[in-house]
Amino acid sequence: MNAEAAADYAKRHGLRALRIVRDGATLFERYVDGFDAETPHPLYSGTKSFWGPAALAAQDDGLLELDEPVAATFETWREGRRGRVTLRQLLSLTAGIGFGGLGNAVPTYEKALAVELEDEPGTRFTYGGIPLQVFGAVLARKLAPQRLTPHDYLRERVLAPAGVEIASWRTLRDGTRPLPTGAALTAAAWGLYGQYVLAQCDRLAMCFTPTSGNQRYGLGWWLSPLPSAPDIVYASGSGGQALYIIPSQRAAVVKFAKSASSDHAAFLRHLLV
Repeated sequence: MNAEAAADYAKRHGLRALRIVRDGATLFERYVDGFDAETPHPLYSGTKSFWGPAALAAQDDGLLELDEPVAATFETWREGRRGRVTLRQLLSLTAGIGFGGLGNAVPTYEKALAVELEDEPGTRFTYGGIPLQVFGAVLARKLAPQRLTPHDYLRERVLAPAGVEIASWRTLRDGTRPLPTGAALTAAAWGLYGQYVLAQCDRLAMCFTPTSGNQRYGLGWWLSPLPSAPDIVYASGSGGQALYIIPSQRAAVVKFAKSASSDHAAFLRHLLV
């Protein structure tokens, strides 16, 4: 890997933090704008990367099945096209829900459940935050007997085993926390999450399986933009946030930035030159 070339590219595109971990050891790090390994930074939509692993844990625990319909939990989803929406489709953004629910527009569970579909489930990939909120509503209902929230469950089943602590998480007006966005982590913590995902790649393979709706998206994870490096998967957030998992290099790469001009493929080409 050419870490210096990747860092130079990233610096031209608003770099704040770059941290490369290989085999559990820090291989390279660079920080600018007063950031360091312990400075929290918002992940924005990089937050979505938590929920595929959490959903697989919930399936292992018998809480849900990825291919079960939302209608099995909420009667209001039993009619029409909504009756055919599965949890897998929510996580892969192919549920037929239209664009929206990003940033400060993330709806509460109640408002997300009221959404009408724009497409037949499973036929089209549409980026947005509403499907994750519908999934959150389902998971919250299933966890209610244990008096756990989806975020409690995420912490217990994914983040704690990974050794990851969330610095902060935005709260919605009803007191709940959103699923598609809102988490802030340090570069060190997101790197730990990357190492956890890297070590669990085989078990988490379903998170990295594309759908017919989008051959480059799995369950909250984007798939490699480089044909020459097909094993790469990554989490992506507004403004240039990224967590790259590169199994062939045994590496996890954290990038925090303040500019959306950074291109994932270009960054990776510089890194893997």
